[in-house]
Amino acid sequence: MTTRQYIDENRDRFLEELKRLIRIPSISTATEHDQDTHRCAVQVQEYLVRAGLDKAELYPTDGHPIVYAEKILDESLPTVLIYGHYDVQPADPLDEWDTPPFEPTVKKTAHHPEGAIFARGATDDKGQMFIHVKAVETMIQTDSLPCNVKFMIEGEEEIGSPNLVPFISEYKEMLSSDVILISDTSMLSKDAPSITVGLRGLTYLDVKVRSARADMHSGLFGGAVANPINVLCEMIASLKDDDKHITIPGFYDDVEFPSERDRQLMRDAPFDAQEYMDSPGVFGLEGEKGYTTYERTGILPTLDVNGIWGGFTGEGSKTVIPAVANAKISMRLVSNQDYKKITKLFTDHFTSIAPDSVKVEVKPHHGGQPYVTPTDTPEYRAAADAVKEAFGKEPVPMYEGGSIPIVRQFKDVLGVDTILMGFGFDTDGLHSPNEHFGLWNFYKGIETVPEFFKAYAGRK
Repeated sequence: MTTRQYIDENRDRFLEELKRLIRIPSISTATEHDQDTHRCAVQVQEYLVRAGLDKAELYPTDGHPIVYAEKILDESLPTVLIYGHYDVQPADPLDEWDTPPFEPTVKKTAHHPEGAIFARGATDDKGQMFIHVKAVETMIQTDSLPCNVKFMIEGEEEIGSPNLVPFISEYKEMLSSDVILISDTSMLSKDAPSITVGLRGLTYLDVKVRSARADMHSGLFGGAVANPINVLCEMIASLKDDDKHITIPGFYDDVEFPSERDRQLMRDAPFDAQEYMDSPGVFGLEGEKGYTTYERTGILPTLDVNGIWGGFTGEGSKTVIPAVANAKISMRLVSNQDYKKITKLFTDHFTSIAPDSVKVEVKPHHGGQPYVTPTDTPEYRAAADAVKEAFGKEPVPMYEGGSIPIVRQFKDVLGVDTILMGFGFDTDGLHSPNEHFGLWNFYKGIETVPEFFKAYAGRK
């Protein structure tokens, strides 16, 4: 039996098993769902055993367990390590979901005329992770697995993977491999397949501006003291110029752009501005002058205010000058930028531009380094060959705006490059209400992964 025949005969079962996994509300950030998250890890372990892996175990951490599994055919063969995560984002706001977030529902959409499964975690990352479980099952059951395979599926990606680096450091030998394969990214479209070759890094900070010990009467003190909300807004506004260029000294010093060939491929990739805007319902596009949208979201760093508050925000009125104003600020970073260096550059600059009438506090939260996959390696060429075989077209190398900080740490700790071969669409609503994953994408992924294994084994 061929892999395609096996997939066709088991399509319904694959989908029902994915639905069962999705029904578990494995929200890693919510302690009330700790038991659910553990139950989800057990379910992943069970599916890996059923798939034919020789070893599938739960490894406890200080948080949620890591599922490890392997199928070693021959130590002389290359080894592919598959990474994914079984935890999901919270489903809030619940009233914006058309169907219950943990009751997977298949519906047709404009992008998914064959149907899409709507549920939290459908594309991020249960659906995409499960592609690999079913693809490996397919290869094992059809005696077509050409090299060794290992799985490492964690339950804390949505909270920054705090226990994964200690795990990979402790079990470095067990995790030894030649390439890491991840599906937690997106592709351009069915007709324009792509492979993610760049992920932005991240630094996230809290800022606080204080002008007094307590709120003040706006009549007695207005016009004579600094209003920290006004000051904070002015400081934030100064962080970009009229061309949307970030003004922090040294911010761009380490930025490395991809080759002109790769940039041209990005410029030539199909892009529908109206469709891009329709997905989140935005009214227009803007960004740093002189760059296309794909360049702005992939190869350029960003600085954004994620939240801002202070003073009186309740019903009615209260005429006060607040004592404190707060904001949360994140910066997405690109190739060769170091998040610790950028954090310091921001902190030094932000405190330096504050007037003497206020005190400023900057508190870093978390961060991660950017990552770029070379496009001239056997690993990337195997992925490109696999996508071309499955889709009939050469994939476009794309730089994605999101961050998976652990990818850079895989390189630093395990010394292995990562292939980011995602099968979702940007329009799938990950992290949002009505998240979904196309059935076509799900099955096409299961078809493509065996092609990668075959191409990679041939190139090694």
